[in-house]
Amino acid sequence: MDQERKMKFMQVAMQHLPEAKTLLDKKGIELDMEDMQPAIELLTKVMEEAYNIGYEDAKNE
Repeated sequence: MDQERKMKFMQVAMQHLPEAKTLLDKKGIELDMEDMQPAIELLTKVMEEAYNIGYEDAKNE
């Protein structure tokens, strides 16, 4: 994954972090930023995979 795209994905993940935190809080799950880091990394991996799928689809059209 190139660094620029990784940074963009990280920004997207951080934009949605408050929403995720609210959902977890409503379920009684308390996590701090350190606890959220693995989930953010997983989310950026998912975004990269989705990007690659879209890229391949666009090349094949």
